Amino acid sequence: MRLLTAHRGGYNVEMGLAQPKQLLTPEEYLRRERDSLDKHEFYRGEVFAMAGGSAEHSRITANAIRRIGERLDGSPCGVFDSNLRIRIPSSSLYTYPDVSVICGPLEYDPLDRSRETVLNPRVLVEVLSPSTEAYDRGTKFENYQQIDSLREYLLLSQNVARAETFLRQPDNTWLYTAVTGLETSVLLASLRIEVPLAELYAGITFPPTATTPTS
Repeated sequence: MRLLTAHRGGYNVEMGLAQPKQLLTPEEYLRRERDSLDKHEFYRGEVFAMAGGSAEHSRITANAIRRIGERLDGSPCGVFDSNLRIRIPSSSLYTYPDVSVICGPLEYDPLDRSRETVLNPRVLVEVLSPSTEAYDRGTKFENYQQIDSLREYLLLSQNVARAETFLRQPDNTWLYTAVTGLETSVLLASLRIEVPLAELYAGITFPPTATTPTS
């Protein structure tokens, strides 16, 4: 998902006009989100509209849900799409990851009476977009690290067959691993599964690789 302009104090702000900074409470955000036709991320009192992704983004996300889910059949872990909202209580972030894996019972956000927000993902997956890659690698990951249950973070490129994982270590540092190429597989150690990149990128046609002209 791509983040659009932040809206302060509500979901309908006229662009180009000076607006007083009015921050929402989480309860106000949740109430408005229930009535909204679109998804919005919430962070420190501000609301950010989310736009749809590309066809490639959608296909890679669907592949990840399917292929990870297949390997978790019979386990206590389940895969969820971007309709499931995640809250990080320590930073007040409410967000919609592309893919979430939760093991065991879902722990619901006590502030969300609709029970549409959970607190305990084990693995989160984001498909990188040009407009959000810096955010997914930076501020968003910093927030994700504050989730006690989170053990692994997977980033999938759109432009090349490449998977990057960050695995939480016992000392709360994160071990980085990257694999590239359709002949490789990504290991999700926290789930004890391995997924070939050929399956994650099935149906994707990558842009041609730039080559140096020959004389």
